[in-house]
Amino acid sequence: MSELAQYFASKKEIEIHLILYGITREIFYPIPDSIITYKPTFRFNNRWRLIYAIVTLFYIRKTVKRINPTSILSFGEYWNSFILIALYRLKYPVFVSDRCQPDKSLGVMHDFLRKKLYPKARGIIAQTIKAGDIYRIQLNHKNIRVIGNPIRSISPGKDVIREKIVLMVGRLIKSKNQDKLIEIFLNISRPGWKLVIVGYDHLKQDLSYQLKRIISKNQAQDLIKLEGKKSDVEAYYLKSSIFAFTSSSEGFPNVIGEAMSAGLPVIAFDCVAGPSEMIKDNLNGFLVPLFNYGYFQDKLEVLMKNEELRTLFGNKAREDIQQFSITKIGDQYLQFLLS
Repeated sequence: MSELAQYFASKKEIEIHLILYGITREIFYPIPDSIITYKPTFRFNNRWRLIYAIVTLFYIRKTVKRINPTSILSFGEYWNSFILIALYRLKYPVFVSDRCQPDKSLGVMHDFLRKKLYPKARGIIAQTIKAGDIYRIQLNHKNIRVIGNPIRSISPGKDVIREKIVLMVGRLIKSKNQDKLIEIFLNISRPGWKLVIVGYDHLKQDLSYQLKRIISKNQAQDLIKLEGKKSDVEAYYLKSSIFAFTSSSEGFPNVIGEAMSAGLPVIAFDCVAGPSEMIKDNLNGFLVPLFNYGYFQDKLEVLMKNEELRTLFGNKAREDIQQFSITKIGDQYLQFLLS
């Protein structure tokens, strides 16, 4: 969203308004000063969740009417229905996009809301071809467009020194399977290599404690680093040699695209949707059958042993990921939102 906001704001004929209505209302990624930002003046009290959710609905409705926009874009499988309720029967065209595995159930209530509310959206943006096919069946909507995520350019430059680091970037949640990646890395046990995991606890799962216990149990504190939440992820891409992604559920993982943009060979599970849109197996990385950890370990070890193959895959990855440049993706969004 921040990449798109920056690109939209670069168009002088377009005025961008951003409404932040979550619990923290945090702007983690930078956005241009020209974007007009709105935040509720009240604090969201989670103890009275239903009451404050209703208050937030009215805040969004009132703010949108004041802005009087040409088009509205909403991201988030749980939040799109919220926006469609807030703007019910208003004249403004709303475009929505889920950001998760497309065949994933969101629970009885949210699945029901999506089926009832998504048909009222002007358009639906699917992140992948597979997602588009699934949504056409699930959501009974005629205006579905497949548009991938914009991938920011990360140039390695001539002075980059690659270290023997296997990198993973992702929230610490069960579906990312960082514990399995640690196990795989320890099984390979290749001298001189380190595993670096960038990410933070999410969804109240508190996995960092579990991962630290695994590392401590194997006395691997010098080999495996948990870096937590970082805003300078680019530096990690540029000093690493391999990007390993053990996630089993994705919509469109930007971290894979960013790693490819930085010239890293990527090994990832072939989820229902996402990685296969970017990774061409055995050409710019490795796609591994879902949950086949033995095969994942074999292919990761191949990359760790073969610097020439890492360079070959990394160069091809940088070339292939250009199809998701912000200019190409941003223009596709604008064409859809303003048509």
